[in-house]
Amino acid sequence: MGKILGAAIVSHHPGLMQCEEFRVLQGAGSDSDLISGYACLRERIKAAKPDAILIFDSHWFTTGYHLVDGGEKFEGSYISDEMPWYLHGVPYSYLGCPDLAVQVEAVSRERKGYVRNIRHPELGKQYATINLVKHLHLELSKTPVLTVSSCQNCEWPQFLQSGEDIGEAIRRSDLNVVLLASGALSHKFNGIDWRPNHPRIFHESNVSRPENIESDKAAIELMRQGRHDEILARWDDDYRRKPWEAFGAHYLQMLGAMGGATCRAKGEPLSAYENARGTGNIHVWFDVSETASQGNSGAAGQLAAA
Repeated sequence: MGKILGAAIVSHHPGLMQCEEFRVLQGAGSDSDLISGYACLRERIKAAKPDAILIFDSHWFTTGYHLVDGGEKFEGSYISDEMPWYLHGVPYSYLGCPDLAVQVEAVSRERKGYVRNIRHPELGKQYATINLVKHLHLELSKTPVLTVSSCQNCEWPQFLQSGEDIGEAIRRSDLNVVLLASGALSHKFNGIDWRPNHPRIFHESNVSRPENIESDKAAIELMRQGRHDEILARWDDDYRRKPWEAFGAHYLQMLGAMGGATCRAKGEPLSAYENARGTGNIHVWFDVSETASQGNSGAAGQLAAA
């Protein structure tokens, strides 16, 4: 029987893929704390000794289905269609997790869900996955990676349901897995002519709006307490309206896999809360106990009906 060993919200912002010299210069002499946070996350993952890493990718937008990329191996040179002037020529070569992808689709179909396995060698990758593969040294460790999409024509309880199906598939497998929700919290960009409020480019005061900082920090505190139910209770009135990156798909799917509103896994920040072109970013690690990672069948449906 497989299980979830741990989970994390992880920032992937593209500035972290630049060379260190460029980042230091852009930060007026102060680098992003998210870089050292990756080192802390690597230690958590190393200690957990997972058989596979599952990444909820907030940049892989799909329509009609939540998809898992069930390829056996991913290899190529990454270029960002969003920022090709500096994100280009990034080589990658890492293992997939095809057996788990097959299991995820089977479980989702059984539960009348909408998660499907896709295998297309030409399918492009997103830096929300590639950045984590690089910074967490998943190529070197040869840890298999399964990437999950964010289906854009979903309501938020349907992201929880997607996560529930994935969590059940993990439990039915023989794999121990770490979940990574790759994305920001509030995701309102500063304008193209924006000028920093603070000389340290990554400083939290450069997040787009004061109310977004307040909201993000309130969510981080609830994560510290393990009160994911309170975050969900505020979703429509707060976090959906800010909104979070990919409307929170990465967090909601991760949470669904860990039990949804019943999950009490407490979050440990592994970095400072930071700005990235106006968006709110942080790494938060969740130690998932056996009880916290148990499935909560029907929780998403109950929330949707509430």
